[in-house]
Amino acid sequence: MKKRNIKKKSPQNNFAKLSVFQNQKYKFKKKCPLSGKGAPVVDYKNVKLLKRYISENGKILPSRITSVSQKKQRELSLSIKRARNLALI
Repeated sequence: MKKRNIKKKSPQNNFAKLSVFQNQKYKFKKKCPLSGKGAPVVDYKNVKLLKRYISENGKILPSRITSVSQKKQRELSLSIKRARNLALI
């Protein structure tokens, strides 16, 4: 019988092994930039704000990229579609 070389896991430098595919333990969620105190109001007339949440191709960016809450994402997409319809964007 052959003996196998088994490597033991060392608990040293767990943070050095962090990557894109991390455990839920180390992830954190950014706060929604459109909710909270002093946040801008989502409105179809506020073109400057709406352009920040549209890609170069004119597509609406998803909330996982922009870190906008679900409620505000729905308002945002509705106001972007209204602005498109009125040719503001």
